[in-house]
Amino acid sequence: MNIMRVWPLFFAALPLLAQLSPQQQLAREILKQLIEINTTDSVGDNTKAAEAMAARFREAGYPDADIRVLAPVARKGNVVVRLRGTGGQNGPRPVLFIGHLDVVEAKREDWSVDPFTLLEKDGYFYGRGTLDMKGDDATLVATFLRLKRAGFRPPRDLILALTADEENGPSNGIQFLVKDHRDLIDAEFCINPDSGGGDIKNGKHLFMTMEAAEKVYASFKLEVTNAGGHSSRPSKDNAIYHLAEGLSRLAQFDFPVHLFDVTRSQLERSAPFYEGQLGADMKTIGADPNNAAALARFTAQPQYNALLRTTCVPTLLSGGHAENALPQVATATVNCRVLPVDNVAAVERTLNQVLADAQIKVAPVKAATTTPYTPIDPKVLSVVAAATTKHWPGLPVVPKLMLGASDGIYLIHAGIPTYGVSGIFSDEDDNRAHGRDERILTKSFDEAVDFMYDVVTGLAGK
Repeated sequence: MNIMRVWPLFFAALPLLAQLSPQQQLAREILKQLIEINTTDSVGDNTKAAEAMAARFREAGYPDADIRVLAPVARKGNVVVRLRGTGGQNGPRPVLFIGHLDVVEAKREDWSVDPFTLLEKDGYFYGRGTLDMKGDDATLVATFLRLKRAGFRPPRDLILALTADEENGPSNGIQFLVKDHRDLIDAEFCINPDSGGGDIKNGKHLFMTMEAAEKVYASFKLEVTNAGGHSSRPSKDNAIYHLAEGLSRLAQFDFPVHLFDVTRSQLERSAPFYEGQLGADMKTIGADPNNAAALARFTAQPQYNALLRTTCVPTLLSGGHAENALPQVATATVNCRVLPVDNVAAVERTLNQVLADAQIKVAPVKAATTTPYTPIDPKVLSVVAAATTKHWPGLPVVPKLMLGASDGIYLIHAGIPTYGVSGIFSDEDDNRAHGRDERILTKSFDEAVDFMYDVVTGLAGK
């Protein structure tokens, strides 16, 4: 090897390393630590992750009284930390920031890399939870550490809660805190980085989004029962046939398009930033949601179709009990994401009509939590807009309907308005949350560290 050729390459890389601030380097270390603590429901340990973050808070100077690790059951721990302000009980109410530490399952054999080892490759961080949502957790933890070490004393208290069970639904996370420890998280409003964030398309930053509404999560169990019998004497009255034919009818059905103020505004404000037919269709649908040609093109893409209507799709399927017996039971789970302006009971009635078979019994898996929405608080919007302009000059903030679900619904129901704000930009056409080889852009993560610091300090003084 020619050493004279290697040295210039080595020194050329040094400026890239030097560009990372101490805060960004710290956030990377936190991200690595979080990714490499498995927090899946099956074998993971959320308590271990919560305790690891609590240790960092203690090291930064937070008193034990302001750090609480709460685990209602084994492996389901939460950590809540409070940065004390100067206002005391007579000052402005606290601001709450939340993030979940748990992640969805990830099998090593399904991934091209180890999902529980943070890997930096080709400008990305790979690992389960990088996007959903340990990347955002790391930016929040880094911010709260930085504020404490700097002796920052805002007029109001700032609270950070990192929780369990957002992905799996049991009540060991934010629901547990709302029910049993409301005093620890009570706030004027909450910022939830599990939604919002920047949009990239074709390598270009388009805009920053801020969640203003969220779809309602509702699952239904479909069941067909039958007397069954020996498989050597089959009949057309077969439980699996009935269920399959009903699901085939559902596959051909679309709920009607239903724009409301948030989605209409999302289309109108984002349309100018999309080139060609896509931008034109957004503009057309915002003005005329019944334009058939524009709708056909626009809704051909799943993320845009889900923006405009309630969706229901089968996600689990089971039937029969033996290969040589006619099925006595066939079941399916249909998961619906309901627009907040649609009615869950009406969706269930529609399902029955579309399945069109009295033998298919439809029942809710559990009661759906309908989430009311209110306009975004202007003071929150002004801080997010200012931070966006500082870090990405010229990018607007666009209201967003969250297509998935988040822990924000439980806080909203508890009377704590919650807004989705994240500084991480992701490619609209490469969203790997819950999927194989989940990843985020390293540059976007580094930028989000400083963005979130500006958001937190900006809201602290409002």
